[in-house]
Amino acid sequence: MTTTKTGNVLIINAHQYYPFSEGKLNASFVDKAVTLLKAKGYNTRVVTMAEAHDVEEQLAHHQWADIVLLQAPINWMGVPWSFKKYMDEVYTAGMGGALCAGDGRVAESPKKNYGTGGTLTNVKYMMSLTFNAPEESFNDSEEFFEGKSVDDLLFPMHMNFKFFGMKPMETFASFDVMKNADVENDFKRFEAHIHKHF
Repeated sequence: MTTTKTGNVLIINAHQYYPFSEGKLNASFVDKAVTLLKAKGYNTRVVTMAEAHDVEEQLAHHQWADIVLLQAPINWMGVPWSFKKYMDEVYTAGMGGALCAGDGRVAESPKKNYGTGGTLTNVKYMMSLTFNAPEESFNDSEEFFEGKSVDDLLFPMHMNFKFFGMKPMETFASFDVMKNADVENDFKRFEAHIHKHF
């Protein structure tokens, strides 16, 4: 029996279009998330990097959300440049209180409490990521990432969200999506992941 819940989920599709990577997989994950979450009673809004963005509207989306779901391919060990630009514009503008009140430090104690100014302390975030790298390249000291996990690689994104006071949910990842994709299984795992955490 499915329990109906209420809440607001902002879904950010951070895909950057390239001729060899049109974004169909990430868009499909977004569509699946919307369908699954609406069926559970959540309200959803979707933002894509292909759109023009009004900064104040984007800040309002983040303040509206109970959960932010970031759907992103990992390009060159991080999020695509168009989402980095979005963060530089929107998240920087949010430092006046919409997302955080500065960096949390006060003049009387300038060396302490960096990163504690977040105003989204009741908001959670989840990252859903697509990798060209195979799963086996993580968590193995003999492989490329030297024993590091997906979350180790995405540490800067975790810190960005933590800067706003947001709390992490378990990361989801699809691997080897360009050379040895198993999309059907990825979608099944994603559905299970959403059901587990929402």
